Amino acid sequence: MDHMNNETSPAPGAAPCPVSREFAMRFTSSTRGARLARRLVSHRLDSWGHPYTGHANETLSLITSELTANAVRHGHVAGRDFHLRLAETAGGPHTLRVDVTDTRSERVPLLSTEEPPGDEESGRGLLIVAQLATRWAVTPRVDGPGKTVWAELWLPGAAPAPSLISHFPANA
Repeated sequence: MDHMNNETSPAPGAAPCPVSREFAMRFTSSTRGARLARRLVSHRLDSWGHPYTGHANETLSLITSELTANAVRHGHVAGRDFHLRLAETAGGPHTLRVDVTDTRSERVPLLSTEEPPGDEESGRGLLIVAQLATRWAVTPRVDGPGKTVWAELWLPGAAPAPSLISHFPANA
């Protein structure tokens, strides 16, 4: 697991930001579950004041779509759901964060900026996440087997904190 980023805390010296709003739910590990998760994230963001057609909603909905599709495609374990958590922090920086947790430990995505070879139809989802998110990482699941892939989007006006994942262009 040496290719896994274990970033689980704020940047050194930063105080943890209090979560001002949170939404969490389990979904069936299916394309229908992934689609429902994306729609509920978009709806929740709209109800939190981030309109459907706004940058934050559209960006985080696309990130959610990629993360949930990966949880279904690569993290599926028969009879197990995936878990999604959406959070907004009020303190600096003002952040929206989505966490998608599945129960499959042995298939951990590589943190890479390399395009998949040739005309491969899959493998670009996390490249999209890396380009759209302010920062993202993979962490071991806390309460059992599996992993959590999370992504953050810092909202306009938020002061960027130093990134611990400096090799991704979106995190520079």
